[in-house]
Amino acid sequence: MPANDAAPVWENWARTARATPARIARPRDEPEIAGLVARAAASGMRVRARGAGHSFTPAAVTDGLLLDLDRLAGIEAVERRHDGTARVTVRAGTRLYHLHHLLASHGLAMANLGDIDRQTIAGAISTGTHGTGLAFGGLATQVSGVRVVTADGTVRAGGVDDPAGSPARELFELARLGLGSAGVITALTLEAVPAFWLRAREEPAPLRPVLADLDAFARSADHAEFFWFPGTRRALTIRNERLSPDDAARWATDRSGLKGRLRLVGQEARGLVDEELLSNGMFEAINRLATAAPGLTASLNRLSARALAPREHVAPSYEVYCHRRRVRFREMEYAVPRADLGDVLRELDAWLHRTAEPVPFPVEVRFAAPDDVWLSTARGRDTAYVAVHQYVRMSHRRWFDAAERILVAADGRPHWGKLHTRTAEHLARHYPLDDVARVRGAFDPDGVFSNPYVDAVLGQPAGGSRA
Repeated sequence: MPANDAAPVWENWARTARATPARIARPRDEPEIAGLVARAAASGMRVRARGAGHSFTPAAVTDGLLLDLDRLAGIEAVERRHDGTARVTVRAGTRLYHLHHLLASHGLAMANLGDIDRQTIAGAISTGTHGTGLAFGGLATQVSGVRVVTADGTVRAGGVDDPAGSPARELFELARLGLGSAGVITALTLEAVPAFWLRAREEPAPLRPVLADLDAFARSADHAEFFWFPGTRRALTIRNERLSPDDAARWATDRSGLKGRLRLVGQEARGLVDEELLSNGMFEAINRLATAAPGLTASLNRLSARALAPREHVAPSYEVYCHRRRVRFREMEYAVPRADLGDVLRELDAWLHRTAEPVPFPVEVRFAAPDDVWLSTARGRDTAYVAVHQYVRMSHRRWFDAAERILVAADGRPHWGKLHTRTAEHLARHYPLDDVARVRGAFDPDGVFSNPYVDAVLGQPAGGSRA
C-alpha cells in the first residue's frame, strides 16, 4: 500500500461507533481514489469513506478499506450566472467551516446550513444534514451534480441536467443523499447564492405560547427554531431574518468603521460568553453535575433556562447559522409531519414528567420545506424536526427509546446520521427503496460500498451487472 496508510483505528466524535479497518488510506486526488477502490474491489474488500465523524450512526464503519478524504479539499470551479447565483464545484473532503470562507471570497454563500460546520461537505450531504426554514430544504437540495468513483474504479458524473431515468441521473439521485452507497463522492456541484447577512434574535420565552401556534412561530422568520429544556416551561427561540443586499452592504460598511469594529468586539465578547461559557464551559459543568447527581437535573434545567438572556446580532450568514459545540452528546432526530409537531412535543413532555428521567440537554425543534430528493427526510411533506439529546456520560437508552416510540407513532422518519432503530422494512413506506436497490445493483452489484448499517436501513443491492 502507499506510504500514506495509517494505523487501522477509527472512532466517531460521539464515541458511538468504532472501526478497525484492514487499512486506512488518505488519497491525494481522484485518480488515487479510483485505483484504491479498484484494487480493494478486486480483492473482495469493502470500502467506505469517512468525513469528520460527526454521524452518530456506524455509517462509516468498515473492516475493509477506510478512505480519509481530508486531502481532497477546495473549490474546483465557479460558473456564474447573470442573477448572481453560481454553480460551484467543491472537492468532497472540504470542511464546511473552510467552505464558508472559500465561497465568501467569491461573493457567494450556501442558501441554508445546519448549526455545526465541522463536517466535510460530502459527509454532511450524504447523511441528510439540514438547517431550518419553511422555504428551505436540506443541504442535498442545494446539490446539482456529483462525481463518484464507483465499484469498478470508474469515475462517473451525474446531475440535474441529465435526462430523467438515465444512468447518470439515477446515480446522482442516489449519490447526493445515499450514505455513500453509490460509491465514493469525489466532488459535488453546489447551487450557491450571492453572499448575504442575517439578523439573529435569540429570546427566552414561555413554552406555552410557542406551542399554542407552532405554524405562526415557524412563519415568524426566514429561519426559526427553538430549544426546550426538559422539565421546564421555558424555551430559547431563535429567529434569523435575511437582510436585503442594501441593508447588508450598510452593515458591512458600518462594521468596517471604528464604531462598527468596537461594536463587533462587544458582540464577539458577548458571543464568547454565550458560546464558550454558557453553551460549552458552564454547560459541561452542569452535565457533569447531572451525571453525578441525576436527581438535580430538573433544578439544573431550570437554572439553565433562567440563565438565558435576549441577544441580537447581525453578521454574514455562516457566522449566524453555525455554532461551536464542544460538549459531547448522543443525539436522535426524527422528521415528523409539521401538523403533528404539537402533539409530539406534548407527549414527550408528559413522558418526562411521568418518569422524571434525567435529561440535562434541551430538545431542538426545526422546520423544512418539502423536497423530492429520494432519501430526504423531508421528501414530499411539510416537515418539522425534533432532536433529542443526552450527555455522553449519561445513559440515553430509556429517553431515546421512549422518544422514538412517540416519533414513530407520528409517522416520523429518522435522520440517517443520528441514532435510531429503524430498518429498511420500516422505511420502505417512506422512500423509493426499490429504486435505491436497483441503482446500487447497477453500480455496485457486489456490495463493495456496503456495511451492516447501510444494508440495514437501505436493504441489499439488487442483482445485476455494472452500468
